[in-house]
Parts: sequence; structure tokens; C-alpha cells
Amino acid sequence: MITSIQRLVTTTVTLTLLSGVVSAQIKNSGTKSTPANQVSQTRSDLIAATETYKSSAKEVIVFQEQEIASAEKKLDQLRQLVAEGLVARNELTASEEALSAAKAKLESTRKQIADSDNLIAQIKDAEAAEKKLAQTQALLAANSRKLLKPTSMRYTGMAGWALSNIGSVQSFFSSTFGRPLPISTMGQSATHNAMRWDHRNSADVGIHPDSGEGRALIAFLQSKGIPFLAFRGAIPGVSTGPHIHIGYPSSRLG
Repeated sequence: MITSIQRLVTTTVTLTLLSGVVSAQIKNSGTKSTPANQVSQTRSDLIAATETYKSSAKEVIVFQEQEIASAEKKLDQLRQLVAEGLVARNELTASEEALSAAKAKLESTRKQIADSDNLIAQIKDAEAAEKKLAQTQALLAANSRKLLKPTSMRYTGMAGWALSNIGSVQSFFSSTFGRPLPISTMGQSATHNAMRWDHRNSADVGIHPDSGEGRALIAFLQSKGIPFLAFRGAIPGVSTGPHIHIGYPSSRLG
């Protein structure tokens, strides 16, 4: 019994230390200061230590139950002896108190085992909740990437657009922002030839469509019925980076 109790005490100390570490790591996890794998390892250690504690506690319960059975047998004998006047009543009282104390220890050990089961369940629930949260965040991130397509907008405008009408767009931009319209490509270019796009009736403006200038330019083009495509980023074989394509979508060169 001494070995079981010593093991129980040792494991209790280990549980206390690990519980403190897990609590600290869970608090730190919100600030990214503790690696997730370290938290997971400490939780695994805590579960293992708790299982060991339960095993030791169950061994102690066996001895406690034997102790109670022996005390109850002794108490019955003392009651008979007291009734016969062979033993003083205070000895019977002391035996009854010892039996009550032994039963209290047994209930305490059983409660500790139940608390250990609850601790393991809480750790596993926390792990499951974190995994579910991580899966949800990954799904949201994946959906966000799908929604944030490089092509942000396509406007067909009205019929009759010609690159010769780009002057009105240049005038709007320069009068609004005090600088020339940053045209990166006017008509066909070597890049468009390499990508095999017919860009002869279009102009590319090196502005991000989500910028202040980009939103203002898009609003102007829509108000005038001028067709355009707005790109948030590069698309292999289509766009080399963020820009606003003024004109109808380019067709493939023959």
C-alpha cells in the first residue's frame, strides 16, 4: 500500500505541474507565443499522467476498502465487548471515528478519480474544439481565396468604343488627380503578342482597381459607358498584374 500511495503522491505533483503548464500555454496560444505542437505534447503528457494517477488511485481504493472492511469487523467485535462490559466505551468511540475517517478517505479518492475523468474529457473536448475551429478557419480562408478572384469586375459598356476616345478618360484623370493617366500599354505590345491577345483597341492603366484612383476611374468609365476589365492581380496567360484594361475584352490573335 505504501508503494501505491507514494506513486499516487508523485503523480499528483506531476499533474499539478502539467496542469499549470497547460493553462499557461492555452493563455499564450492567443498571442502565438507557444507553438501548437508544444501545447499538444503537454496535453498528451497531462492525459498520460492523469491516467497513471487514476491507476494508482484505483490501487489505493482496494486497500482503503480492505481497511474499511477490517475496521467494520473490528467495530462489530468492540460493540459486543462493550455490551458485555469487557471494553471501555471510549475505545468503541475511537474505532467509530477511525471508520468514519477511512470512509471519508475512500470517498475522497473516488472523487479524485471522477475529477481525473472530467479533466481528461475537458482536455479532449478542448482539442476537438480547436481542431474544429482550425478546420472552419481553413475552410473560410479557402472560400475567401475563391471569392477574391484576380478579375474583380467586367463591364461591357455601350457599343461604339474606340481607342481614339481615350482622350476623355485622360482628361478626367488629370483634372481629378493632377497627374497624367498612368497608361502602361496603349494598343498592341510585345507582351500581348507573346500572350497572343489582340490588344489593338485597348489601353492598360497601371492602377489597382481597389485603390482610390482605381475606384474613381471605374466609376467614371461606368458613367460614360466605356467598357473595361479590372484585375486585382496576375492571371497566367491573361494578366501580368493589377491594372484596369480600358476597352472590350481582347480576343485571341489568329
